[in-house]
Amino acid sequence: MRLKLGINLGFAINRYMEPREWARIVAKDLGLKYVQFVADLLNPFLPRDFIEKQIAEINSFTAEYGINVESVFTSAFTRVNHLTHPDEEARKIWLQWFKDFFVIASRLGAKNGGSHFGIMTFASYNDPDTRKRLVDEAVKSWQELSFFVKELGFDCLIFEPMSVPREMANTVEEALELMNRVNSHCGVPMRICLDVGHAPHPDQRDPYPWIERLGACSPVIHLQQTELHRSNHWPFTEEYNQKGIIHPEKVLKSLEKSGANECSLMFEISHREHWDTDFRVIGDLKESVDYWRPYVKE
Repeated sequence: MRLKLGINLGFAINRYMEPREWARIVAKDLGLKYVQFVADLLNPFLPRDFIEKQIAEINSFTAEYGINVESVFTSAFTRVNHLTHPDEEARKIWLQWFKDFFVIASRLGAKNGGSHFGIMTFASYNDPDTRKRLVDEAVKSWQELSFFVKELGFDCLIFEPMSVPREMANTVEEALELMNRVNSHCGVPMRICLDVGHAPHPDQRDPYPWIERLGACSPVIHLQQTELHRSNHWPFTEEYNQKGIIHPEKVLKSLEKSGANECSLMFEISHREHWDTDFRVIGDLKESVDYWRPYVKE
């Protein structure tokens, strides 16, 4: 089983927006070379000239520091309804947004990308007919995107199981059902981006059965330290490892049980904008890498 250790760039949002800064931090401070780029660092809604300038700058610094943009994902500011938005016009806008985002991704070298499957409002979810219609439309939209990204050279699309029903895939069974529905007619396959800390359906709170059942379908897994029943996105520091439930040995054992051949383990660690945390971001990330490095060499 080939494992790679990397980081989701959500940590850089509004702190280290400059490509030269996050590239240096990833390579020099953390000793990593694999990243999952996030839309909040370069939103396709921005003016085309600015996007072009940013792509050139990002490619320049990732080349300088030997960084591989493996995948792309939505993040904090883009955690929105998108493909299951209640307004049809908005759904069309977001479908084009994803196409534009994946074009950017391909120019950064990414081979896969995605988001949550879709988020419904309470009004949409609580109406069975509306809920079914929006899920059906989201499946078709992801299928359309799968053919679009095939032409860009992607290997697959990915979506993340979320924590409540209206955000979709909060059980293993629903995650598999959505994945298989997209894959019934696809250009490249839809796969899964597990998060070890998401606290989904109350009957499935233990993260390790999720890894055992879906690890082989997950080319990317988000790493965070957390407690049972929560999704804290803590760093893997001594303080949090003492009370957290995520242990490298157990994660890797569960991955082996899943039959996975390869996987990119990406830190997705969050720090609130607070005096007690804002100045320890890099130190906490470095300690997290040091904690995992004995288990994942690449």
